Amino acid sequence: MSTAYIALGSNLNNPAEQLQEALIAIGGWEHSSIDALSKIYSSTAVGPGNQPDYLNAVLRIITQLPPSALLDELQIQESAQGRVRTERWGARTLDLDILLFDNLQISTSNLKIPHPAMKQRNFVLYPLADIANLEMVLPCGSDLGTLLKQCPQDDLMQTDISLKNNVKSE
Repeated sequence: MSTAYIALGSNLNNPAEQLQEALIAIGGWEHSSIDALSKIYSSTAVGPGNQPDYLNAVLRIITQLPPSALLDELQIQESAQGRVRTERWGARTLDLDILLFDNLQISTSNLKIPHPAMKQRNFVLYPLADIANLEMVLPCGSDLGTLLKQCPQDDLMQTDISLKNNVKSE
C-alpha cells in the first residue's frame, strides 16, 4: 500500500459540489481509501483571463495503484465531471493533481511527482499542511514547514465549507 497526496481544485459549475462529487467517487474506489482531507480554501485563479476564484483542498489516500494508474483514475474522474483540456491553466470544473506519492520522484512526459509547482503554490501548501506533518520531508529534500514559511498566504482564505466524506478524523 502506498500513500498519495492529491490536490483538488475547481472554479466552475458550483465548485463545492464538484469537490464533493470527486470525494464521493474517490471514496468509492475499491483499490484506495481516503485517509485525510484538508480544510477547504478559496484562492484567486492562476491563469489566463478573468476566471472565477477556486476552491482548493488536499486529500491523502492509501492506494494499491501504481502512480500511472492513479493518474489515469484521476483523469477519468475529471472527465466524468466535465473537465475539458483546451487552455493551459484555464478555468475548470475539476482539477486533480498527484502532489506526492510515497517518497517517489517520477518524471515522464505525462507524470511528474512531486508536482513541479507545488512548492510555490499557497493553495497547495496550506491545505497540505492541514493533513501532513510540518516536518515531513519532500523528495526534493525540503521540509513542508520551511516551504510554508517561504510561501505567503496572500489571497488564500480558509472557507467554512465542509464536505461529506468517509475520512478518518484528524
